[in-house]
Amino acid sequence: MFAIVKTGGKQYRVNEGDVLKVEKLEGDNGSSITFKDILMVGDESGVKVGSPLVKGAKVTAEILDQIKGDKVTVFKKKRRHNYRRKKGHRQLITVLRVTKIAA
Repeated sequence: MFAIVKTGGKQYRVNEGDVLKVEKLEGDNGSSITFKDILMVGDESGVKVGSPLVKGAKVTAEILDQIKGDKVTVFKKKRRHNYRRKKGHRQLITVLRVTKIAA
């Protein structure tokens, strides 16, 4: 069974047991989190597509870790004007393991 989950402005296709990295969600390591924004649920018999969400569908996941992503460097420059700006950013990431998909 699989589901398409919407979180952090992105959509993820998940199966039970999958480990995925999403944008920062509140919670401690080992705690459980439930997603209610399920766009599609499918299995061997077929798929259920929501308009826009599938009613009654839930995906439960366990938080494995809270980490920081890779560094992204932003560099701005205007030639011949001695204008240079350098900035770095590391996005906060939550690592999840999908435990249950309920249609």
